Amino acid sequence: MREIYAWAAIALIILASTTGDILLAYSMKRVGDVGELWKRSGMLAVIGRALSTPTFALGVMAMGVAFYSLLFGLSWGNLSLVVPASASLTFVANAIAARIFLHERVGRRRWIAALLVAGGVVLMAV
Repeated sequence: MREIYAWAAIALIILASTTGDILLAYSMKRVGDVGELWKRSGMLAVIGRALSTPTFALGVMAMGVAFYSLLFGLSWGNLSLVVPASASLTFVANAIAARIFLHERVGRRRWIAALLVAGGVVLMAV
């Protein structure tokens, strides 16, 4: 039963972390060139603009859910499974989500890498 809980925690980590990554990336694209804004208006302007973007706060909350899911996953499963599986499958999910939601170009090398990562998780899980 603990293994089922561990895999459920891994799934929640992947979902929450990917959601957080996509929301934060979207927010920072809305902020614009941080380096230029920093030079022109200073650090407080960068922080203010990021915090004024609603998707930024949602992204931070999603990352918080991912962190606490990791804690639960570590209490139910082995470190040698939970951390690598959640990190590598988050990589795969990020590539898919970046393509779908952010309309980023994901090259062939990244897709091959994602497939190899997913294959590694399968080998690790059996």
